[in-house]
Amino acid sequence: MSFQTIDLFTLLPELVILITACTVLVADLYLPADRKDLNQLISFVGLVLAIGAVGLVGSSYGAESTLAFGSAFVRDPMSDLLKVVVLVVTLLAFAYSARYLRDRDMWVGEFHVLVLFSLLGILIMISANGFLSLYLGLELLALCLYALVAFNRDSSSGAEAAMKYFVLGALGSGMLLYGISMLYGATGHLDFPAIAEAIGAEASDDRILIFGLVFVIIGIGFKFGAVPFHMWIPDVYQGAPAPVALFLSSAPKVAAFAMAARVLLDALPALAQQSSEILIILSVLSMTIGNVVAIAQSNIKRMLGYSTISHVGFIFLGLLAGTQGGYAAAMFYAVVYALMAAGAFGVLVMMSHKGFEAEQLEDLKGLSDRDPWLAAMMTLVMFSMAGVPPLVGFMAKLLVLEAVIDVGMVWLALIAVALSIVGAFYYLRVVKMIYFDKPVLEAPIDGSRDARIAVSLNGLSMLALGMFPAALLGLCERAFFG
Repeated sequence: MSFQTIDLFTLLPELVILITACTVLVADLYLPADRKDLNQLISFVGLVLAIGAVGLVGSSYGAESTLAFGSAFVRDPMSDLLKVVVLVVTLLAFAYSARYLRDRDMWVGEFHVLVLFSLLGILIMISANGFLSLYLGLELLALCLYALVAFNRDSSSGAEAAMKYFVLGALGSGMLLYGISMLYGATGHLDFPAIAEAIGAEASDDRILIFGLVFVIIGIGFKFGAVPFHMWIPDVYQGAPAPVALFLSSAPKVAAFAMAARVLLDALPALAQQSSEILIILSVLSMTIGNVVAIAQSNIKRMLGYSTISHVGFIFLGLLAGTQGGYAAAMFYAVVYALMAAGAFGVLVMMSHKGFEAEQLEDLKGLSDRDPWLAAMMTLVMFSMAGVPPLVGFMAKLLVLEAVIDVGMVWLALIAVALSIVGAFYYLRVVKMIYFDKPVLEAPIDGSRDARIAVSLNGLSMLALGMFPAALLGLCERAFFG
């Protein structure tokens, strides 16, 4: 692996996040308890600078892919868009979290440091051009998330969730490594383009390749939370602190999409038919189990966990199509889902206060009487998740269904539509509770200014992107059509 100074410019967004995390880590040692807000300010500045760095690097290189560190790292239009999305989602997560963490004596620099280092892992995954760099980013992300899930030391459910996440995450990583070892044994390479070239030259054993593909997809399925590798999602979402569940449900899903796209499109395009057959099974199972089991949940965090599983099924619809349009639709869906998940959990974070966790469906009853604006934003997010036009969730579902129909899988699109109708029930149930049930709690919701700005932008973006999807869709198509 060769090193050139220009490589550091290509990695500018990652370097900004690394410097920001290290700055917070050192500054927190010297900040008194009443000055911990400075950690938030440093994090905000670092995230904004990182967004600017993505724009600077992207404008410098244009639409051409740029390699760094001996082709281990790639910058292209797909990485630019996904990096901006995860940086924005992290900004939202910090804005939502401040009051929640203060009320529970968790307002310490470690939270910001762990989130920033997990974000660094996500950025590395998004730009990985080989299995080695991909796995390094994945493990950096996973190790930080394990600690974040158990961040509330007084919560036994949080410790239990972190342990389950650790054990199942290790299992998923082991499966992924086993698949990587099979592909390396068959091709002799770890870089994605070299693997694709070796497979194209028919210099490998097909049986070993298929074996490796199966285990790599199992690893991807674990990281996405697809059925039957979904068992960690409901427990982790319920046990983790609400701000951690917010971050966990959004940014890592974008990283998982990038991981799937890099592996399936850049490394294994010759195995598209075999990967499509596997993804069909995972997609149908995820949409079915996710939507059906979500109906039975009384805990809204678990409900949103099963909702995540169903949305993963829709993302897989775009991936299994195997076309550039399918990948663009899946990317659009992943971006939109990250924003929807951030908005849904953000409302729960704002509703929680000292000594009270907003995690039961009953806690949302009469929200319109307590805070009409917050109720309206939650309604926009729920309608968007249900796929109600003209919100952006409808456009996301429409695009992946169109991609599936274009490759002749009309039957699969019909199954997806039927299961989407089933899923609409539990989203509309939330809206019904917000507007038509009497409130269980009478206390007003005292959200911070940053959180109210964040939830307003989050909710209104559902409407704006749904009515004017061309800009975001164009960026997604540019990533795959050039």
